[in-house]
Amino acid sequence: MVKAVAVLAGPDVKGTIFFSQEGDGPTTVTGSVSGLKPGLHGFHVHALGDTTNGCMSTGPHFNPAGKEHGAPEDENRHAGDLGNVTAGEDGVANVNITDCQIPLTGPDSIIGRAVVVHGDPDDLGKGNAL
Repeated sequence: MVKAVAVLAGPDVKGTIFFSQEGDGPTTVTGSVSGLKPGLHGFHVHALGDTTNGCMSTGPHFNPAGKEHGAPEDENRHAGDLGNVTAGEDGVANVNITDCQIPLTGPDSIIGRAVVVHGDPDDLGKGNAL
């Protein structure tokens, strides 16, 4: 089993995200993020691990296959498109995702890339039709 951890440490938003993958199976993503406004927040793996300038330096969503932006259940989507997480009234979003497009090994591994929780919802590639 391969495991990885992403620590989110912004001025207000903090969290820990855990990744695990058994063999060539899907990757499980768990953890929590605090300090968010209540509601939906886009949750993505970005192309770069550089966080020196916040989200601005992380590049676009991780997209090794050159696909369109989409929802996690779409086959045609950026690998890093993990949809939205929902923060409760307490500002905490719990994460529990299983995904086949974010491997922890091989040439398309997400290890070393940034995990970004956006301030606003992701439109899931559907425009404003959430």
